[in-house]
Amino acid sequence: MCKTAMAFPIKTCVICKEEFELKPGKPGFANRCPACSAEEAETASKAAHKTDSEQNAARRAAIRDLLYRKDS
Repeated sequence: MCKTAMAFPIKTCVICKEEFELKPGKPGFANRCPACSAEEAETASKAAHKTDSEQNAARRAAIRDLLYRKDS
């Protein structure tokens, strides 16, 4: 009785068309290679940071307006 280890599935990246092994715990999307997933994560984190800073500025302005408004 011969037991062989099951190989990881070979996928083709939808961005760069390179083949890669889909391993458990790979960050990013299952249809993108690790290099393309890393680039996507870097771009997404920059966009998220900009959005977060804009939202924080709006929150600060709203709180400031509520706290320091003049009651007429």
